[in-house]
Amino acid sequence: AVWGGLFSSMDCLLMALRGKEDPWNSVMAGATASGMLAMRTGMVGMVGAAVGGAVILGLIESIPIALTRYQATQQREMTFQQAPDPSIIGKQDTSTLHRH
Repeated sequence: AVWGGLFSSMDCLLMALRGKEDPWNSVMAGATASGMLAMRTGMVGMVGAAVGGAVILGLIESIPIALTRYQATQQREMTFQQAPDPSIIGKQDTSTLHRH
């Protein structure tokens, strides 16, 4: 609960300071919250916890981004495969027409 409160506070603070809402805010907020909770363990423990928090939040934030990019690529490939050849649109096959 404490970590969640620190994370949310830092996320909002970073959003206000940076002026944008992106995954980096969450990564930095995770690092800050984890580091703050490990302050009693000393500088080495604090840095280790901050790095660990940043890595975990980086993974959490990057998975949806990767999935979205993968799905967009798949959609583009499907659309490209189904699109008709623009050079034949509007042309009529004259080999099957009968002349009288």
